[in-house]
Amino acid sequence: MDAVVRRPDLRRPLQKDLAQRLHGAAVAGLHRRSKYILCTLSTGETLMMHLGMSGRIRLKTAPDTRPEEDGRTVRSFDKHDHFILWFDDGATLTFTDHRRFGMVELVPTHALDSHASLAALGPEPLGNEFSPKLLLGQLCKRKAPIKNVLLDQGVVAGLGNIYASEALWRSGIAPDREARTISTPRVERLCRAIREVLNDAIAAGGSSLRDYRRSDGELGYFQHLFSVYGREGFQCPAESCESTIMRIQQSGRSTFYCPACQT
Repeated sequence: MDAVVRRPDLRRPLQKDLAQRLHGAAVAGLHRRSKYILCTLSTGETLMMHLGMSGRIRLKTAPDTRPEEDGRTVRSFDKHDHFILWFDDGATLTFTDHRRFGMVELVPTHALDSHASLAALGPEPLGNEFSPKLLLGQLCKRKAPIKNVLLDQGVVAGLGNIYASEALWRSGIAPDREARTISTPRVERLCRAIREVLNDAIAAGGSSLRDYRRSDGELGYFQHLFSVYGREGFQCPAESCESTIMRIQQSGRSTFYCPACQT
């Protein structure tokens, strides 16, 4: 592969030799940890990417113009396309980030688990390690509201604001309830709800509210299936519930919930 780095920094400075280290590398595997995209390379390094608030990755399989030897930008790319990979078959991977809160970094693969961004992460919510017992152990001493605890990446990795709100509604738990007061049966329902919400979102291609696009450039449509998120003032979709969805602020984030269904 070849690479072009079109600016010196995103969230933090990019490695000065990033393009040179990627030259000639081949992709050996593609993984994810929390919200980090991990591309294992044949060189013994892993390309770690994070989309930040507004970043997106676009994969184009049709051949495109290759970079010039001096690294000049090509006309077919937008000014916010900051990082581009060209593969040997002509495909391109473009990292676009209007706000520049994302990150791109090469990390030795053997040192990946100890990287500062990954070392303290909790279990993956769709992995075998995530269980009611494990979650209960995390919640039992926490006085913070359950919604805030779910967004702690050290408790469960990769669960975002939208999906935490949706999972709490499905499990009937009020977002401002103290985490330590939630009983074992309710934690079991919460674990199931988290898995269900994430699987439903994946099947729907994600949620496109502002910037998010799938890798083929298409919109996700899970936002059309939200039960509570962004539905302040609408009637709760639960059968026989006549209450309306409310919104509160928690740690600077909007939380949507039904005051009748969630206790």
